[in-house]
Amino acid sequence: MPTTPLDPFHLPPSSRGKSASVLIDADRAHFLRIAHALQSQREETESRLSAARQTHAGTGGTAVDRDLEIRRLSGRLRLLDRFGLDLCLGRMTPSDGSTPLYIGRSGLAADDGSRLLVDWRTPAAEPYFAATMADPRGFSSRRRYRWSDGRITDYWDEALTPEGLSDTDALDDQSAFIASLGFDRSARMRDVLSTIQADQDAIIRTPSRGTLVVDGGPGTGKTVVALHRAAHLLYAEPRLTHGGGGMLLVGPNAHYLSYVEDVLPSLGEDSVRLSTLRDLVPEGRDAVAEKVPRVAHLKATLDPVAMIDAAAAVHERPPQRALRLESPWADLWLGREEWAEAFSAADTSSAHNDARDEVWEELLETLSDQIDDDDAPPHAVRRWLRQDEELTGTFVRAWPLLSPASIVRRFWSDPDFLARCAPSLTAEEIAILQRETHEAWTVADLPFLDAARRRIGDPEATRAEHRRQAVIASAQDQMSHVVDHLIEDDDSEMKVMSILKGQDARNVLTGVDTPPLSPPDELAGPFAHIVIDEAQELSDAEWRMLLARCPSRSLTIVGDRAQTRHGFTQSWAERLERVGIREVRVAHLGVNYRTPVEVMTVAAPVIRAAIPDANVPRSVRESGIPVREATTTGLEGILDDWLATHAQGIACVIGAPSFTPTARVRALTPEGAKGLEFDLVILVDPEQFGDGVTGAVDRYVAMTRATQELVILH
Repeated sequence: MPTTPLDPFHLPPSSRGKSASVLIDADRAHFLRIAHALQSQREETESRLSAARQTHAGTGGTAVDRDLEIRRLSGRLRLLDRFGLDLCLGRMTPSDGSTPLYIGRSGLAADDGSRLLVDWRTPAAEPYFAATMADPRGFSSRRRYRWSDGRITDYWDEALTPEGLSDTDALDDQSAFIASLGFDRSARMRDVLSTIQADQDAIIRTPSRGTLVVDGGPGTGKTVVALHRAAHLLYAEPRLTHGGGGMLLVGPNAHYLSYVEDVLPSLGEDSVRLSTLRDLVPEGRDAVAEKVPRVAHLKATLDPVAMIDAAAAVHERPPQRALRLESPWADLWLGREEWAEAFSAADTSSAHNDARDEVWEELLETLSDQIDDDDAPPHAVRRWLRQDEELTGTFVRAWPLLSPASIVRRFWSDPDFLARCAPSLTAEEIAILQRETHEAWTVADLPFLDAARRRIGDPEATRAEHRRQAVIASAQDQMSHVVDHLIEDDDSEMKVMSILKGQDARNVLTGVDTPPLSPPDELAGPFAHIVIDEAQELSDAEWRMLLARCPSRSLTIVGDRAQTRHGFTQSWAERLERVGIREVRVAHLGVNYRTPVEVMTVAAPVIRAAIPDANVPRSVRESGIPVREATTTGLEGILDDWLATHAQGIACVIGAPSFTPTARVRALTPEGAKGLEFDLVILVDPEQFGDGVTGAVDRYVAMTRATQELVILH
């Protein structure tokens, strides 16, 4: 739990001017009130959470409401436990001289109801991020704090009006945002909420309707904007979570998710699901890269959903011959018309294996209706039909239980089947796509496996549900015998046992030991909103994986066309229209806050040589450290020197797969480094990445990960 020091200010000797009582005593008094309120809220939240957990779960809506309340209180308690006074980001001084407005990661009120912190996501807090001297929004100055271990180690005052110049003697030539860029990197993304700029804040507060593309080059804060927009939308639009499906954030790789996973909880939101494309499919964990680029390209351009639909149709054909069954009660008949009618009863939105059960039930209904209830009870007829080998055998052949994986494997091992399901392919392309059935799944296979799981269904889940229904049916059958016996032997005057004839009573009795339903796939969707980072790399097939999880097309898409390894010649609107996204807004970020001028001066010509119209952002800071070049033999020495002179920060070696990473030195490929940032980047043999767009993009991406220093080894 964060501690609350007596004095929240711990300014270094170099900031004596900022330590004057006249500048910070008002803050000290306000922070004391915040400390008391935090302690009071923490105790109250713990008490309410304990009471909620002791409440009987109940069923239906009551159980859902209880779980939601426990989750809400738990999230609030985690936030209070994680932050102390550093829950406060900064303050705004109104032009009318009224009480300063303090902005927080969440709202906070004193016991008397007075407002101590305004939640950063509320409209009232917007001026803290958006106010400028051209548009001060009713405020004369703004103060931003830098926190370290729960204490303020620096702060900056920014004047927004001429009057604001006299509000403080602590005005700084550099804004808090630019100053913060000099921080050492950590293994996880540092919290940057207090340094969101006006152009970024406008994007963050854009409503969720439709698709918003956040387009910008390296260091422009695309990921920061995406994460903060996610937190803002969940706060501003409760419908996204309250029965709306929630939110999914999709990152390019596991390194990225590890890097950002702490940001959203620090912003007051812990309900967002984090995932890579691999995580969306069980086979993704062990999937390997496609060895043949042509094969990867072909799979990327195919429509997995259409192919799986065609494959399912092959296995959903009603028998063309009539079937006659000799039951103990009467001869039963299924003609071609009856078969066709039963098969057409399947819900077109149901997965193949689920629809199979619907068709089976329709067949049982058709056959059992041919026997009068006086001749045999319906449940006895159905039990006999389920055990008839001729009926079950004919049905299994006409509508088999399928495995999604087996369907996809058949695409790549049965040329005739593939030609039938993907008629646009040429004979040569079909031949190229063929492979041995024992070969490992590839990343390019994942969209097909995902589409198959949705359209075909999980056969194991279907079998489990069959077993569950069998247990229920058996219990109901046994209970029927028991109830009939109890009613028959009831010699009481009131005939109290007759109450057991009611269906509700039977359901209660048989439901006691009913097996539980299979747990749902939490990444299957549908989600109310999806945030997709590094989206420029997605293939058509991968886009369809994500759109299947977001029917509303409410998306935040983050990317940079110049960082696409295989080229991105279209506009975002043209690219997205190709996969069915038509309501698109594009917000551009063109200022590079992260990468110093020294690095961008070297990196910009690299990408412009391959992509002349690349959106190369303008850097606004200098590190004072020129880009160095050396030989590959100097790698260890460069790292040793850097580690010896830098007690904090993270370095990354890019392009040396044999290098062994340590606690403060990563080893990645250019593709694996996307979306990340490091104080020192050592780029090993950049020529190894090849010529053309792909090689240029890899070099550009690798160089622009550096926030302080870049060393290139040849």
